[in-house]
Amino acid sequence: MRPAHRFDAVLFDCDGVLVDSEPITHGVLRDMLAERGWELTPAECMRIFLGKAVKDERERIEAATGRPLTDDWLADFRRRRNEQLERRVGPIAGVPAAVADVHRRFGGRVACATGADRGKAEMQLAKCGLLPFFDGRVFSGHEMPRSKPAPDVYLAAAAALAAQPRRCAVVEDTVVGVTAGAAAGATVFGYSPPEAGHDGAAALRAAGAVHVFTRMDELPGLLTD
Repeated sequence: MRPAHRFDAVLFDCDGVLVDSEPITHGVLRDMLAERGWELTPAECMRIFLGKAVKDERERIEAATGRPLTDDWLADFRRRRNEQLERRVGPIAGVPAAVADVHRRFGGRVACATGADRGKAEMQLAKCGLLPFFDGRVFSGHEMPRSKPAPDVYLAAAAALAAQPRRCAVVEDTVVGVTAGAAAGATVFGYSPPEAGHDGAAALRAAGAVHVFTRMDELPGLLTD
């Protein structure tokens, strides 16, 4: 039975929305770029790469380092990143309770639509105790014709839940992700906590977020009010 409120399904981004992975991932990336001679501050690294697949920034990395971005380097990055994530990743504050509440309110009609590879997403969700809410409903931009900011991954997630995109809510924390959700035709809620590293509220609104919130415990009410 479908819920009686304005959305039929809720589609969550993963990194920075469900799991607190961005500082870990970008720390590894910054270290590896420094090894190639490109020195970035943590804020600069987040500003350049937040919400993007590293492989999609190949030209920029090659221009800054003067060296080719090889498949071996990318594989080493993923290995080093995953080692750190397995040791250190945790859920975003308030997410376990918020996701459980949203899952209940929407009768399980939730999905995770990430720009990251599926293995990384599922590992992180499992480590954070969230995979049972999304098992079988994790969608990766790596498996789509185009990754974010194209809408493909959100369109695939909506289709799998037999929901019209315009009847879906998307929860995102980056301009790239908000752009993808809006392009899919969904209603996008932007998560912009006060901590440094996330895209700001004004930037998320400019990209198409209809509402920006700062605490995950706000989300269930926003989706159903």
